[in-house]
Amino acid sequence: MNAVIVSVIVMIVLSLLRVNVIFALMFAGLTAGVVAGIPIDQTTELLINGMGNQSGTALSYVLLGIFAVMIGLSGILGKLIQWIQNKFQGKRVFLVLLIAVIASFSQNIVPVHIAFIPILIPPLLSVFNKMKIDRRAVASALTFGLKFPYITIPVGFGLIYQGIIKEEMTSNGMAITASEVSQAMLVPGAGMIIGLLVAVLITYRKPREPKEPIYEVEMPEETSTRFERSHWFTLLAIVAALVVQIWLQSLVLAALVGIVILFLARVVEPSRGDEMVQRGVSMMGFIAFVMLIAAGYANVLKETGHIHELVEWTLAFTGESTLLLAFFLLVVGLVITLGIGSSFGTIPILAALYIPVFLEAGVSPLLAAVLIGTAAALGDAGSPASDSTLGPTSGLNADGTHHHIWDTCVPTFLHYNTALFAVGLIAAVIFV
Repeated sequence: MNAVIVSVIVMIVLSLLRVNVIFALMFAGLTAGVVAGIPIDQTTELLINGMGNQSGTALSYVLLGIFAVMIGLSGILGKLIQWIQNKFQGKRVFLVLLIAVIASFSQNIVPVHIAFIPILIPPLLSVFNKMKIDRRAVASALTFGLKFPYITIPVGFGLIYQGIIKEEMTSNGMAITASEVSQAMLVPGAGMIIGLLVAVLITYRKPREPKEPIYEVEMPEETSTRFERSHWFTLLAIVAALVVQIWLQSLVLAALVGIVILFLARVVEPSRGDEMVQRGVSMMGFIAFVMLIAAGYANVLKETGHIHELVEWTLAFTGESTLLLAFFLLVVGLVITLGIGSSFGTIPILAALYIPVFLEAGVSPLLAAVLIGTAAALGDAGSPASDSTLGPTSGLNADGTHHHIWDTCVPTFLHYNTALFAVGLIAAVIFV
């Protein structure tokens, strides 16, 4: 038995049975070690040691959570919420598509990633209920906004994502330019757009009766539409964080700069620092810890040596057929990324595995970039451990009526992974 396949199946089954994703990942990691013949104490050590691989990401999420809480206290998001409520009453499709656009800004213009969701979405839940909006459509819109920009646009998180593809391909023996990577990423970007339109305009377009809320959601106080001093300094902090993030490619430093500006400008009083940290950790701590566990799980998968088995089996099936090669490599990428839950963390694994296969099969660098970028994105939408699904759930489940697996993971998996897989296969025919 292949340890990678068995462990991912275990993780998926446990998640569908509503076992908490942290336990699902831990049991999946232990299963991979046992199937591969690694003693359980060594497997546990690999799991713990591998958590350090995502420590920077976890820290950046916590700091961005603090930054997002401070932005929320400035009152600027309250104005956005009021504007949405006033302008989009009764316009279900337009409201859902607007949320996709706002979410897209979180990856480049306002680099808070998923930290904005628990602030922006809960106050809108009553609006969704009144308009009978299917929250699965909102989850799909949020996931689109979290994934499409970094896949397609080489700014902010996208600059990092495409840079990793370029660096890992080059380091594994296949040179490619940054512009070629950007060109290649238009393919999975097109797949994301198709998935969004199908989800919003077809699958979840009809009204859906809301469930009775379990928890009460706090609503922001109504304020005037006039921009005040605190709002201007908040915009300054957002711009400064964006510039630092692009310039130094460090989310940690970007978040720190934004936090410092808001404190110095007294948008939030420095005396409330402890409160900001507690609320930021409360908001993003769970997601950060899931990312740490996912990194440990990825470390176990690599140490089993069974990922290479998957590649060998693939070559045995595909022969010289580029289309078959693309099909099986995308399947392998889907399995690996579904388990790890991180597109960024998966690229180095996929490049190390795929580039030797591509070189031997004579695949062009452009197609190689398309397949690596698409395979890394596959599974991220729909994975219980992905921030692209954990983030939407954190906002949509504020009243306790939105299930992480059935209302976020399954809808996003079906729409985006199907579309990404299809465009990946089409690219294998076009870019031969």
